[in-house]
Amino acid sequence: MAIYFDNGATTAVDERVMKAMKPFFSKNYGNASSLHSFGQRAREAIEASRTKVASVIGAKPEEIIFTSGGTESNNLAIKGLAWANPRKKHVITSAIEHPSILETYKWLHSQGYEITILPVDKHGLVDPSFLEKAIRPNTLLVSVMHANNEIGTIEPIAKLGEICRSKGVPFHTDAVQTFGKVPIDVDKMCIDLLSASAHKIHGPKGVGCLYVRSGVRIVPLIHGGGHEHGLRSGTENLHGIVGFGEAAKIANREMKANAKKLIGMRDNLIKQVLKIPDSWLNGHPTQRLPSNANFGFRYIEGEALVLQLDMNGIAASTGSACSSKLLEPSHVLLALGLKHEEAHGSLRITLSKFNTQADINALLKTLPKTIEKLREISPFKRNRK
Repeated sequence: MAIYFDNGATTAVDERVMKAMKPFFSKNYGNASSLHSFGQRAREAIEASRTKVASVIGAKPEEIIFTSGGTESNNLAIKGLAWANPRKKHVITSAIEHPSILETYKWLHSQGYEITILPVDKHGLVDPSFLEKAIRPNTLLVSVMHANNEIGTIEPIAKLGEICRSKGVPFHTDAVQTFGKVPIDVDKMCIDLLSASAHKIHGPKGVGCLYVRSGVRIVPLIHGGGHEHGLRSGTENLHGIVGFGEAAKIANREMKANAKKLIGMRDNLIKQVLKIPDSWLNGHPTQRLPSNANFGFRYIEGEALVLQLDMNGIAASTGSACSSKLLEPSHVLLALGLKHEEAHGSLRITLSKFNTQADINALLKTLPKTIEKLREISPFKRNRK
């Protein structure tokens, strides 16, 4: 049986989530905008899910806008705020953001916006003092992810948000990797906009949300019937939203227990893998996601390692699923200061609550032999010799 260690890309849907969704495919399948009883039941289910999602981050239900996922939420936050405030033409982000942030910023640049990219240290952390110096009178938005999807580093979001609040600049965070996994309080962390996605917390694909603090004005990307408080038109993904709500409720309730289990497995994995010669850990040693371990290995290609592990029944990745087909080295690892050949030799292991210590043991049995095999045929090592 295959072992799945790519939960940073997507997760298996929890059986309890599937059970909650099932009636909304063939029984309670009404359009939530319809006036009849089918529509009323659909509307009630959506609003119940909105409350469940909001409770994970300490938000009000009316501040949650359902979307198709993290990428749409990020686009809606950035473009929606830009179009609502056309006079401010400066935006700030970090060097290690998800492509859905960086590509949207690149698009803004093509529209005449100035972009400030904050550097990170060797662990992937943004220095709050750099942010404070970067903010200008015409700064529209600061967007810094809560935790990096490749290396797992958790950013000092509360401090960054506090700086933005003191300067009167809206603060957005891509929390796709942290929602339901680590505590989030949008008020205490001074977050104005936040993106999340269901399929990272054992919910269905194709549904996510954008939190928009009351009083923050954005304009929609999609126009139509005025769904989702006029900010995201289109018939709601009823069964997906119900699944998201149930996944959020379960994640919130089981967060502490899951984190404890995952940290134990993660730390054991890191300790054992770093016994392999010429290996290192990418990301912060402790300030990281409970589920994430990202390693670097000299003299090998990460893609070759992933394929060899897959042949042995172990699914892992080199980095983000959104860019894993590219041959270029990870922009995240390069931002840490790694050389190109070092950035190419990465392996990302991302765990879920469904993984076991037996899974870890199987990986630890296979990984050292696989690396040794790849190094024997590596042109990098031959050149080194």
